[in-house]
Amino acid sequence: MIRIKQAVIVEGRYDKIKLSNILDTLIVETNGFQIYKDRERRSFIRKLAMERGIIVLTDSDHSGFQIRNYIASGIPKEKIKHLYIPDVYGKEKRKSAPSKEGKLGVEGMNDSMLCELFKNADIAFTTEENRERITNYDLFAYGISGGSHSKEKRKKLLKELNLPEFLSTNSLLSFLNSSMSREEFENYIMTI
Repeated sequence: MIRIKQAVIVEGRYDKIKLSNILDTLIVETNGFQIYKDRERRSFIRKLAMERGIIVLTDSDHSGFQIRNYIASGIPKEKIKHLYIPDVYGKEKRKSAPSKEGKLGVEGMNDSMLCELFKNADIAFTTEENRERITNYDLFAYGISGGSHSKEKRKKLLKELNLPEFLSTNSLLSFLNSSMSREEFENYIMTI
């Protein structure tokens, strides 16, 4: 598992799932072209860029470059890093036909190639697993998920952390693990 500080911006859910297998960081999906209409998500991406920097990893097709350029247009150059997957022709396993341009997207790349992209990109990372991670059980134990008043508690936590309310429990967990240790989380949650 590669642990990095920057948030990674991808196009869709399957890209996020793929990268979650190799990266320990916050991964935010644009939901494809929905990013054009989603002011809250754009604001969140900009906030992440200013606080920790972002890495944009979209597909190497025309749509991927449009989304990449749209995101980059609102962020200072020193706060954004671009990673590009190579042109590999084929079809993703879950799809019945290749994409319009016939290229594999992020989700179609093998893990070792994606790891190499990050390792060769001059990004500070660690592969250490020493830190105790915050788990879904921790969120449950502190009433953030799975309880009768969890929705209200989660909204309060998101507001305290200055995060958008659309963030799912799994995305919140990813953010917490990339921002603080389990001990820091336990201390923080007691203060709110």
